[in-house]
Amino acid sequence: MEVKTICPYCGVGCGIIAKKTGNTWSIEGDKDHPSNFGRLCSKGAALAETIDLDGRLLEPHVEGEQVSWTEAIDTVAAKFNKVKEEFGPESVAFYVSGQLLTEDYYVANKLMKGFIGSANIDTNSRLCMSSTVAGHKRAFGTDTVPCCYEDLERAKLIVLVGSNAAWCHPVLYQRIVQSKKENPDLFVVVIDPRKTTSCDVADLFLPINIGTDVMLFNGLLNYLHTQGETNKLYVENYTEGLDEALEQARQSSASVETVARYCGLEIKDVETFYRMFARTERVVSVYSQGVNQSSSGTDKVNSIINCHLLTGRIGRPGMGPLSFTGQTNAMGGREVGGLANTLAAHLELDKPSDVDLVQRFWKSPVIADKAGYKAVDLFEAVHEGKVKAVWIMCTNPVVSVPNADFVKEALKKCEFVVVSESVQKTDTAEFANVLFPALPWAEKDGTVTNSERRISRTLPFLPPAGNAKADWWIISEVAKAMGFEQSFNYQSPSEIFKEFAKLSGFENQGSRDFDISKYAELSQAQYNELEPAQWPITNDQPQGTDRMFVDGHFFTPSGKARFISVTPRSPCNPVTAEYPLILNTGRVRDQWHTMTRTGKSPRLAEHSPEPYVEVHPDDMKQYDLLEGSLARVFSSWGSIIARVKQSETQKGGSIFIPMHWNNQYALNGRVDALVNPVTDPVSGQPELKHTPVAIELYEPVWHGFLLSRRDINFSELSYWVKARGNGFSRYELAGMQSANDWPEWARGLLCSSDNDVNWVEYLDRSAGRYRGVRLVDNRLESCIFIAPTHELPTRNWLASLFEKDQLTDDDRVSLLTGKPPATQKDQGKVVCACFGVGENTIIESIQSQSLTTTDEIGKCLKAGTNCGSCVPELKGLLSKLNH
Repeated sequence: MEVKTICPYCGVGCGIIAKKTGNTWSIEGDKDHPSNFGRLCSKGAALAETIDLDGRLLEPHVEGEQVSWTEAIDTVAAKFNKVKEEFGPESVAFYVSGQLLTEDYYVANKLMKGFIGSANIDTNSRLCMSSTVAGHKRAFGTDTVPCCYEDLERAKLIVLVGSNAAWCHPVLYQRIVQSKKENPDLFVVVIDPRKTTSCDVADLFLPINIGTDVMLFNGLLNYLHTQGETNKLYVENYTEGLDEALEQARQSSASVETVARYCGLEIKDVETFYRMFARTERVVSVYSQGVNQSSSGTDKVNSIINCHLLTGRIGRPGMGPLSFTGQTNAMGGREVGGLANTLAAHLELDKPSDVDLVQRFWKSPVIADKAGYKAVDLFEAVHEGKVKAVWIMCTNPVVSVPNADFVKEALKKCEFVVVSESVQKTDTAEFANVLFPALPWAEKDGTVTNSERRISRTLPFLPPAGNAKADWWIISEVAKAMGFEQSFNYQSPSEIFKEFAKLSGFENQGSRDFDISKYAELSQAQYNELEPAQWPITNDQPQGTDRMFVDGHFFTPSGKARFISVTPRSPCNPVTAEYPLILNTGRVRDQWHTMTRTGKSPRLAEHSPEPYVEVHPDDMKQYDLLEGSLARVFSSWGSIIARVKQSETQKGGSIFIPMHWNNQYALNGRVDALVNPVTDPVSGQPELKHTPVAIELYEPVWHGFLLSRRDINFSELSYWVKARGNGFSRYELAGMQSANDWPEWARGLLCSSDNDVNWVEYLDRSAGRYRGVRLVDNRLESCIFIAPTHELPTRNWLASLFEKDQLTDDDRVSLLTGKPPATQKDQGKVVCACFGVGENTIIESIQSQSLTTTDEIGKCLKAGTNCGSCVPELKGLLSKLNH
């Protein structure tokens, strides 16, 4: 059995094939899908490890008690109606997600804006790409992505700005790598405060100071103009506002020297970048969260677009600004009006004619006519009691929203919290009065839109588990129970999609960019067989549209693109003596968002098993930190504890901490508890890349780790992190108080009433060292290692023993050393997650077979031959060993 569907992670929108052999599902890339042509990243390749029912929410719950769907829906509908009648529609809010399908998103938006009558529906996509939306709308009149992925192969210069594509969008990064192999003339510039793995493909790296992008691109705009690179014909016929934008660029960025000094760059590097941009016709500027997640994110976006408009490098193959979107359906959410300041089908809340059009189409009794609360403001409104009832769908804001402890307090105070989730226990679900069991990715049916405007079908390959339901069904049933039955009587997602397609073409006649009216009369069979295509998709363009603005027509009142005058601004909260470092957050290679899905995969946990903080060597010395030790990082908003990693690639004066860990996987590991909640005044996107923090060595009395086949709850430890292993759970531990008797403590933690338990132990009381191994029927059940410092045996060989049904004599002899016997090998920490290849294995192969290239490593071990995310690490090992 085979089912073609779409990967649920990032905005690349990779096509995948789910295959069933016997009772086992496997995942492979779809070679026919134009987004990835068969490639998958490590996360996508591991999807089959995340589809079990462990931890699933399978029944509705009200106040912690399992109830019927009817009772749960009636409870929510009655409460929403009561709150709306007593306090007005502004007292109700939805917080939704780019993990919803377009059909789910559409129904939620319709209910809130057209029937409850408030625009208080916002999305976690606000946190990742709303500055792009605002920048597009200012420049083009609409939220239109001009480019397509093919432009990465057609370009002669690719500029990666604030995008660690190698880890965050690996499939697109590999397209760039492949393009560079096939086109030696391709020049790649990476602009980022951190020297990330994406720099592996760079011809030029600009380690820019955080928050100075506008200065750099204003300088570029000024340089292009003074060098005579203005496309006068294009500017005169298709744009407006150049004089104001140029004047501001001249004032702020008059010289290359000024720009270099402000941005913390070498003059010669800035000159090289400017010269390459000026001399190269086919330029694609790729940007992502490093641009968007800023209090001046919208201005950064427009400063990039300005340079493309000045040179006329837009609407043609191999050129244009291209935003790599965060989530698989963040674009779909933008299309249906999932943001608090937009309407469905790219219609606008601030345009009375658009509001009237949508209300007439929906035949709704009321409709929102002003923007609602954006994400950060929404939870402030909840905290202040302005929002009395909130419905959170398919997201985990207690982990992901800045000032996350404040969000926790807000939900704790909120009168009524509804959470739609597929997972029983999340940090957010803890505060739910009502829990709705929603379908996870493998059971969902609908559509998504990726970063290049490509709509694809996502099809279920598993039946709904337990009593879980589709999000569109849950929302529709609540709407019907609220009294809106006639407008929400959907029987399938295809009905919703057709209605949305009709709205996109309703009174359009080419006046709006988003138009998929070709799909307005699809049959169910045609919907099921929908081929990937880029909007607009109309009767005139039935196969879709690769690039926008080919004819120079934009969707502003004048039909011309607008230059936007932007002024460089420093981040809102500068460092101080109390908080002298800048915290930058982002993703790691093998995890996704708050780990509710990727946290279930053993292979994805191996590369980065616990929260960490990257620190420059100079800052390590200044703050007395040690490699591998623990550190407390704190801001005026909160604190966390993380493992210290020394990094030459981390800029001095700043640190980096990943965003993923939650309270289900780590105590005190939620980085967004630290993060500055200030937002961009235009887009409402938070400043996730610049928070003033302090760091100090965290010195517990003891450190340890535990590998166990059972899940353990730690109630009195100061530090613990959990990671999923193959047949076991891995725990990293630390405590501020030693046990009086370590053997007794370990046995109390791990023992049951089993009579066939065999313990092997070692204890050095004076040194504070304990090692204990619990065997059941000569099978490793648990092992625990305790020491006064963080210097402990590696976990890899011990972890491999959990795959054995019976231990050998050599295994038993070596257990307490934590090191394999001479007859066995420790593969070391995993470098290639796709194929589970460890560092020691790679090193041995390099040395024994005289390997000199990553291609040779790939032929020998397969490492680096799938998503390619580990290739920079492979190069690092080669460099270290061969020099």
